[in-house]
Amino acid sequence: MSVTVTAWIVVGICVIAANLPFLFERVLFVWLHPSGRKGSGWQFLELLVLYFVVGGFALLLEKGAYGGIYPQSWQFYVATLCLFFVFAFPGFIYCHLWRGNRRHAVEAPHRQG
Repeated sequence: MSVTVTAWIVVGICVIAANLPFLFERVLFVWLHPSGRKGSGWQFLELLVLYFVVGGFALLLEKGAYGGIYPQSWQFYVATLCLFFVFAFPGFIYCHLWRGNRRHAVEAPHRQG
């Protein structure tokens, strides 16, 4: 597999994984929150967990495909974490702004007259 194909596979997995916390209401994809809707803190924690999971997968791909892992400094990991948060933006918009407003509109009492 070429370097370009591997890089695009990792980017695609990052985009999908970054949006998962905003699409599912279960905490860490297992437990249903008692209130029925998990908060932003849980979503942020899931983002961090998924960042490390995808990062580990990317390291495995790099080691298997290229025979070794290139050493990186802390700036690389901060930049990739910020990029992971940018990839999560569509899911955030869907969950908090688009779908959140629809829930409030449905729950609001209708006035007659």
